[in-house]
Amino acid sequence: MAPPQGQMRPGRQLAVLGLIFTVLYLLVFFGADAKGSWTDRLQPKLGLDLVGGTRQTLEAVTMASGQAPSAEALERAREIIQARVDSRGVAEAEVVTDGNRNIVISVPGTNADLSGIGTPAELRFRKVLKSTDGGGPTSSPTPGASATPSASPSPGASASPSAGAPPSGSPSSAAATASPSSGGQGGGAPASPTPTPSASATPTPSTSGSPAPTPSASPVVDPANQTLEEQRAAVERKVGAEAWSAANGLQAPADFSTDAALAEKLKPFADLTPEEIAVLPPNIQYNVPTITCEKLDQRPPGSIKDEKQQAVACELGQVKHFLDVAKVLGTDVADADGVLDQSTSQWVVSLEFTGDGQKKWTALTREAYNNEGGACDQAALGNEGRCKVAVVLDNDVISAPEIQGVLTGNSQISGNFTAASANELASQLRYGALPLTFKPQEAQNITATLGTEHLRAGLLAAGIGMLLVVIYAFFYYRLLGSVIFLSLLLSGLLVFGALVVLGRQIGFTLTLAGIAGFIVSLGVAADSFVIYFERLKDEIREGRSPRSAVPRAWARARRTIISANAISIMAAVVLYLVSVGTVQGFAFALGLATILDLVVVFLFRHPIMTLFARTPAFLSPRVSGLGRAIQRDDEPQPGKPRVKEA
Repeated sequence: MAPPQGQMRPGRQLAVLGLIFTVLYLLVFFGADAKGSWTDRLQPKLGLDLVGGTRQTLEAVTMASGQAPSAEALERAREIIQARVDSRGVAEAEVVTDGNRNIVISVPGTNADLSGIGTPAELRFRKVLKSTDGGGPTSSPTPGASATPSASPSPGASASPSAGAPPSGSPSSAAATASPSSGGQGGGAPASPTPTPSASATPTPSTSGSPAPTPSASPVVDPANQTLEEQRAAVERKVGAEAWSAANGLQAPADFSTDAALAEKLKPFADLTPEEIAVLPPNIQYNVPTITCEKLDQRPPGSIKDEKQQAVACELGQVKHFLDVAKVLGTDVADADGVLDQSTSQWVVSLEFTGDGQKKWTALTREAYNNEGGACDQAALGNEGRCKVAVVLDNDVISAPEIQGVLTGNSQISGNFTAASANELASQLRYGALPLTFKPQEAQNITATLGTEHLRAGLLAAGIGMLLVVIYAFFYYRLLGSVIFLSLLLSGLLVFGALVVLGRQIGFTLTLAGIAGFIVSLGVAADSFVIYFERLKDEIREGRSPRSAVPRAWARARRTIISANAISIMAAVVLYLVSVGTVQGFAFALGLATILDLVVVFLFRHPIMTLFARTPAFLSPRVSGLGRAIQRDDEPQPGKPRVKEA
């Protein structure tokens, strides 16, 4: 006999549920991120309020005045930092302002990596005008000899199928792409480079007869209370007029190996702090050998943020670049994504420019490709004799590739990126640069003083709630109560496995708010039981046998159950989208538990009821819990014909 309409084969549905459990717990115990003992692999990721975490304070600083930043700028910075933290996963981090200068970041887990969260992420594209060795005066810089590592990131065109090939026609060829050079220092020079003029050709300053000053013991730059001109004047007084004049007179990096007297004059610059070096004119930063890449990399954040000024920055801590004004900015980037380049199997950051930004980028690459006006000197040219364009993020050159053609489409920043670093950089560029410069304070590990008690209380509340539902179910529905108990148990196991897997994959953390969401979901699950079982009683009261009433009750109750759960899911989605922090955790947990309850309803509750309907116990009012809804053959209901099972 064929099963009644609406009834599925219970064995198949239970098999699908078993497959889901098998896959889920294989991921729990043997997934890519499953580590440690069996007990460790069963540990979900707990939130800040349960297990403590890491807290870091970012202090807003300014380069020219001691005034506190505006409340609007501080709030905008907080929103960007919150977006950066959230992009790393559903970690329920807390990002709040503290006073009129500080932003406090708290994330779950001790020793959490918060590096890069407070970086300005100011992107600049600058043409490389000069390049030299940045290792210090003890090295012997030879232009065109020190190779830039071939793994240097590079912008690349994605608008042409032949991207990556050198241009084979006019400079306007769209098939060209920017790629890292493998030539000499600063990007490579032709076979017979023109040497950089020696420092010995520098005219002797008029103050050469004055004695060299003794550098002061403490820094003289006070960014909080001095303008840039005042800071620069203070540094000039510290190094002395003779050293300052000699440094200003340099037309190229000084060669101390051939001019010992010049080395003595410039000696005071070796005692400058990174803060003092940051206020020096770019020509002094570039031409004085004692101002090394090590010191330049230690300059305060925002030291070269002015896009209208030339700047000096280092690539890979080895090559010192003299950079032109920035002609393409981070604000010209419409979108950024970390993607895996299929042709090279390397992680890259794909950039999509705005309309005006694309025009600026095309103009810059044309200018660099043609070396217009001979602006780039011989040492700064690449293997093909073209200028380079440096991708400058804050104070660092993350890439300085030779431009091999005019780029008219989207581009890439490529290099030694991992998936995490590529996505982090893309996130920083996507959400924009911070409107303020921050000085990070030392990160601190914080403990959840009440975390253990909170967790115990939350689990106890969840257990009591489930126990009350089960007791009521057995009291009112008897045998059917076992269906409720098993359904809740399976739903709980699904939720727990999902918590573990999601914690590893997207960083979801369980907090007290999340536990509250799971407890509320118990009520949603109980409602679906009541709808189904009461519909079943109605079908039996209408004269149908229990076996035929089960599929008909399911067909009618199914729509109501789906509608009720869909409303809960939509409410959770809306709440998640419009809220932040722990409220998002509550919404996420409620939505997750409701979806998994639907899985249990369809793959367990209905098929198990179909199996129960075939047992003798199901026909007993005392055992089944259907009570007087079941009409025995020897107890016909007055005024209503008795319906026998076909």
